[in-house]
Amino acid sequence: MKISIILPIFNEAQSVPELFSELTEVLSTLPHEYEIIAVNDGSKDASLSELQKFAKKDKRIKIIDFLINAGQTSALRAGIDHATGDVFIPMDSDLENDPHDIVLLLEKIDEGFDVVSGWRKDRWEGSFFTRKLPSRIANFLISYITGVHLHDYGCTLKAYRSEVLRDVKLYGEMHRFIPAYASWRGATVTEVVVNHRPRKFGKSNYGIGRSFKVLLDLLLIRFLFQFMNRPIHFFGSIGFISLALGGLAGFGAIFLRLVYDMSMISTPLPTLSALLIIVGVQFIGMGILAEILMRIYYESQAKTPHIIREKINFSEVTKE
Repeated sequence: MKISIILPIFNEAQSVPELFSELTEVLSTLPHEYEIIAVNDGSKDASLSELQKFAKKDKRIKIIDFLINAGQTSALRAGIDHATGDVFIPMDSDLENDPHDIVLLLEKIDEGFDVVSGWRKDRWEGSFFTRKLPSRIANFLISYITGVHLHDYGCTLKAYRSEVLRDVKLYGEMHRFIPAYASWRGATVTEVVVNHRPRKFGKSNYGIGRSFKVLLDLLLIRFLFQFMNRPIHFFGSIGFISLALGGLAGFGAIFLRLVYDMSMISTPLPTLSALLIIVGVQFIGMGILAEILMRIYYESQAKTPHIIREKINFSEVTKE
């Protein structure tokens, strides 16, 4: 088994020497081949030069250097795209993740799980209302919406079998939702308690404003999974509900006119009826356009909405 460690790095020049020292110490004790893919995400400090020092000494250390800062998700995607291992292990480069926990993740992989997520159980001790409670609420919402119950979606330290991440394209802040995405595709997911260490150098790049972006990405990934192959069901349902409400508002206006002799201009129902009917027609039209785009997406790239785990007694020339 070959292990690919993926490190997104942004302005972590002070952390890099200690991080690589710990990583190589842990990885050298494992009976597995390994590689370390460091993605320099447009750092403005000496992160790249520090990485180059280690890469010159060890060819198993590979560097991807971004021209500009593209964000953690893009850095992880680049690392995943270039990784050649059987197991991918992304982790933070600020020394908060403990490299010794890699052993715990691999033990769960050996037990047969496809995804192993780290759980920083003791994080935010002493900051219950300002950090721990918001974190618990966010993880509860993500678990509820995705149906995959994890305590710490924000922990970068995870282990994935390479086939789980095949064809996964990451955008926005979606890297934290990979366990849910993998579970939807049939992967088995578990979590283990990992050690969380306080940051030694620099300052955190995370802010409260990032939480809103995460929630928006969560809604998007849920939509993509549930309605990607049948968008007309989503837009069409909203369209028919809007048409029905518009019809009720219209009948209400007619009823008031006929029974109570109330003028059409003295009630907002006619305007509301017209608005709802127009919105309903637009949503149904959007659903039809989305269906056309979905078919273009699959057919132009020879993609399929299904995933084949194994084929038995088929010749290689047989079409899928």
